[in-house]
Parts: sequence; C-alpha cells; structure tokens
Amino acid sequence: MAVILLVAIIAILAPVIAPYGETAVVGEQYEPWSSQFLLGTDNLGRDMFSRLIYGTRNTVGLALLTTAIAFTVGSLLGIVAAVVGGMTDRLLSRIIDVIMAIPSLILALMLLTIVGASIASMVLVIALIYVAPVFRLARASAQSVVVMDYIQAARLRGEGLGWLVVREVLPNIASTLVAEFGLRFCFVFLFIAALSFLGLGIQPPTADWGSMLKENATLISFGDITPLLPAAAIAVLTVSINFVVDWMLHRSSGLKD
Repeated sequence: MAVILLVAIIAILAPVIAPYGETAVVGEQYEPWSSQFLLGTDNLGRDMFSRLIYGTRNTVGLALLTTAIAFTVGSLLGIVAAVVGGMTDRLLSRIIDVIMAIPSLILALMLLTIVGASIASMVLVIALIYVAPVFRLARASAQSVVVMDYIQAARLRGEGLGWLVVREVLPNIASTLVAEFGLRFCFVFLFIAALSFLGLGIQPPTADWGSMLKENATLISFGDITPLLPAAAIAVLTVSINFVVDWMLHRSSGLKD
C-alpha cells in the first residue's frame, strides 16, 4: 500500500517533483549520474530522472483508465447476460469467445496497425481485449446470484433490468470484481509497457516506462543500470498491487491465519 500510495503521489505531483521538463533536452547524450542529472541523460540528452517521474503519470494513468473502461463495459455486459439469459447471453458469449480465441498481443498489434498507433486507439484496443475476461468473470459470478430467492422476489415485484443489475446483483459480486480489477490492472499495465517497447504504445516524445527501456537499452552493454530502472519500477508496482489484491482476497474470503 505504501508503494502504491507513493506512485500515486509521484504521478499527481510530477510537474512539481521533476527538476526538468518531460521533453526538455538539457545535456549531452548519455551523461553519467551527477548532482545535476541524478540518473544521467538519455539518448537525446533528456533528464532520465524527470522522464521516469513523468512516465509514472503516463503509464500508470493510462493503465488505470484502460482498466476502468474494460471493467465498466465487461462487468455490465456480463451481468446483463446472466440476468437476461437466452439469446442475449448466447450472442454476447459467442462474441467474447471470438475475441478470446485470438492471442491478445497479436490482436493488439493487428488492430493498432490498422487504426494507427495513438494513445486513444491504444486505450480503446486494450480495453476491447480485456473486456472479454472481465465479461466471463462477471457473468460466472452473476449466474450464481440470479438463482437466489431475493432475485426472484425482485422480478415478482416488477423490478426492471437496471434495478436487478445495479441494486441486486452488482453489490453481491462487488468484492470479486474489485479483486479482479487489481489483477487486470497489472496485466493492462504490463501490456501497455510491452506495446510501448515494441513501438506501438505511447509514442515519443511522451515519457513512458516501456519506451524508456527501448530507447536506452544500449547502455546495458556498457554496464550502466539506468535502463533497468523503468523495468524495476514496473516490477515493484506490479508486485505491490498483487500483494494488496491477495490481501483483499484473503479478507473477503473470511479465512483466518
């Protein structure tokens, strides 16, 4: 939780914390660590420390936005499919099966090649890909709820679809969805970093942890660990979120140590 809070503070206060601008060229190429440049400079002479800070805002912020879109759409469709059933359930399930049948990275590369590599298209493409697993989880969780007596009572009272989804089903599967949100955020976060490393994610000169790895990878040949810092940031945040999600699952399961 402390790591997640620290990352959130850095992302929010990035312009205040960073000593230089996100895209400002402030020195020569690949300058070493010094009091002026705490982590040296990159391949264009931009301050690595500043770009690492701005990359926190860009990478984490976009991953959070993408996960929120995927979860909102996937959860609602999954619950609606479970509540309505019949042809609606079968149609939505077959569409999701088609999406999940294609490897996610290949599907993302194909779609981004077609629509172009921009931040908006990347967010929408990744959200589309991760709607599928969220839909299946929400549908499976909701199906165990819609057979309960209080759902039948709500139907007999004449409650509409919106009431059943929002007031009856969603509150009873919220803990499962919240825990899954943390796990899916990690997947989306790593997916965005991977696409940026491949050149189809967040485009230069915007700072991003994945693209920073690619731009400065040559320094590893000279024994400089600077390119590994964005990788370390990705790993630390991912592990921290997984620890918190595991803790939440433990608490919600009712198990005791």
